Amino acid sequence: MWPTCAQDNRPADIETADVVIYGGTSAGVAAAVQVSRMGHSVTLIEPTRHIGGLTSGGLGFTDSGDKRVIGGIAREFYQRIRRHYDNPAAWVYEKSTDYTRYRSGEDAMWTFEPKVAESLFHEMLREAKVRLTMGERLDRKSGVKTDHGQIVSITTESGRVFRGKQFIDATYEGDLMAAAKVRYTVGREANSQYSETLNGNQPNGNTHSHRFVRNVDPYVQPGNPASGLMPGIEATGAGEEGVGDHRVQAYCFRMCMSNVAENRIPFSRPENYDENR
Repeated sequence: MWPTCAQDNRPADIETADVVIYGGTSAGVAAAVQVSRMGHSVTLIEPTRHIGGLTSGGLGFTDSGDKRVIGGIAREFYQRIRRHYDNPAAWVYEKSTDYTRYRSGEDAMWTFEPKVAESLFHEMLREAKVRLTMGERLDRKSGVKTDHGQIVSITTESGRVFRGKQFIDATYEGDLMAAAKVRYTVGREANSQYSETLNGNQPNGNTHSHRFVRNVDPYVQPGNPASGLMPGIEATGAGEEGVGDHRVQAYCFRMCMSNVAENRIPFSRPENYDENR
């Protein structure tokens, strides 16, 4: 954990800021930094003990496409990544010259170690003097107070109250948004809803080429339907093309792996682990 000088987890009755941001994702960090740079007070609340979201949680490769369009605080972050790896001390187990994604002549770098990303996010918050509060989760049942449709304060599960003029939900789940009774849509919209062609269910793979090279047997015992389906496989099939549903993308865990023995930590077997899943 990289502490920030503005971090504060002390109990208080009411804490006030011009802008209160719930969710320390990359978007939450960027919003907090920008608000502070504009001369306003800001509190960033993260329900876990880490900031940075996917960027610091394991996704060390950025699907950026044409990098010329990336600017603002986002590009500043990637420029900081570059400066970090410009330091020879950052290269412990390999040489920078052997890493093909470390390219000369570029002002930014798009692949990185997640721990470096988290460290740099803390650095940006420190420099902007953002008040960071971690380990405080929104009380989703009764923790949002509104006045004529506008949020005036939120309360966390521990009882801390945060009051602000403006609130931003920068979480992935949208808990603050939902608790504030903001209308939202979950899942995929059907093609028919807005007269489009690439929405909804895509069983035929019209929009991508993410296909198994070989057929995969869906049964517990290959070739034996009586043995039942493997976990996660539905008997109803892929469904109809272009139809809407209430499904979201699967959540998953990303881990950094190494073939260097001294750079590894052991995997511990979780309780109730089921190797068949």
